[in-house]
Amino acid sequence: MKHIPLVQLDPLLKPFERIIAKRFQKARLRELEFTDGKSLLKDKVNNHLYYGLHKTETHWVFREKAPHATQLFLFGDFSYWQINEQFALTPLGNGDWEIQLPLSFLKHGELYKLWMVWQSGADDRLPSHVTRVVQDPVTKVFAAQVWNPATSFQWKYPTSTAPKSPLIYEAHIGMSSENPEISSFLAFKENVLPRIKLLGYNTIQLMAIQEHPYYGSFGYQVSNFFAPSSRFGTPEELMELIDAAHQLEISVILDIVHSHAVSNVKEGLSMFDGSDSLYFFSGEKGHHPVWDSRCFNYGKIETLQFLLSNLKYWLDEFHFDGFRFDGVTSMCYWNHGIGVDYLNYDQYFDENVDEDALIYLQLANTLIKQVNPNAFSIAEDVSGMPGLAFPIDKGGVGFDFRMSMGIADYWGKTIKEVPDENWNVG
Repeated sequence: MKHIPLVQLDPLLKPFERIIAKRFQKARLRELEFTDGKSLLKDKVNNHLYYGLHKTETHWVFREKAPHATQLFLFGDFSYWQINEQFALTPLGNGDWEIQLPLSFLKHGELYKLWMVWQSGADDRLPSHVTRVVQDPVTKVFAAQVWNPATSFQWKYPTSTAPKSPLIYEAHIGMSSENPEISSFLAFKENVLPRIKLLGYNTIQLMAIQEHPYYGSFGYQVSNFFAPSSRFGTPEELMELIDAAHQLEISVILDIVHSHAVSNVKEGLSMFDGSDSLYFFSGEKGHHPVWDSRCFNYGKIETLQFLLSNLKYWLDEFHFDGFRFDGVTSMCYWNHGIGVDYLNYDQYFDENVDEDALIYLQLANTLIKQVNPNAFSIAEDVSGMPGLAFPIDKGGVGFDFRMSMGIADYWGKTIKEVPDENWNVG
């Protein structure tokens, strides 16, 4: 990249031209690790099709990645919740484990978990790529659920064409009812979607879709990245909502949380196989100082495969039209942007920048366009990093839009701190 369009557009970036070019080259090299230059990135990130529970024509197969584990067992309704050698997984190498079961052993709606054994202990876990998780109404304990309905959802309408200027209705399904209740996908479709259309919005941004143990987190403490929250209904009901929006020519984007993960051990990935570093940084670096959550290590191939596959899953399986990436500032800087005022360009190119996170975001935006050229992505950012919403091949990170979260934070601060009587409405 001899002449970088981003630098030509903004001459103040000239002193950092070599760094911008180096970041681009590192991202391309990382992409080649997946593709070998012989295929597209979208063809190489299919964790969701390999790991987890899958039904074939002849049997069930379950696979898990747990390199630190010494033994794995499936247990649940089918084993009367007993740990049984009959349901021990077989190591495949490279930290992968597998078990195959007759079709008669598992039925739609049954509950199950993993029993994970490592050198210094053992405990139950939810599978890393689980696609359906439910919470017991009495004990509040979460369990994986076999999800294999008799009929699959039939899509009626194509994904939307990306709006040139998105007018976005941000929504939390559970809080969308005027009644004191947790609302549902179907209630949103029937009661809220027509109003969104009437008001002239062309895009819906759905919050809190990825499963999360604490409802009060607004969905930003994700435990199960591939599972639509069962609080709001079934996966097919989410599909029905998205299909209905597409019928109205409204795009639906997912508020995706790839900036951190919940610290919960039993429900999430934090100490999944007995180690704290399968997808995260080990030690203090792997814990967010403000959010009390786990920080992804974007330099690990396992992390990239997990997160990129997660994006492809939501695009392919649920026909989302794109993503709003939460917490991009926290991802891109080692200090997570906490208490920092971004006042000069040096701050975007110094040692505080996590370049592996930037590389992940470039790969993510490359993947999104390969899976669906009409999909679009939004970066939630407070730092104002140059090129964040600029094409990758022109020196940018590849987002279509940047949400300046600092403005929203400022308004929130003002509303909280300025008394009503001090507002000048003249």
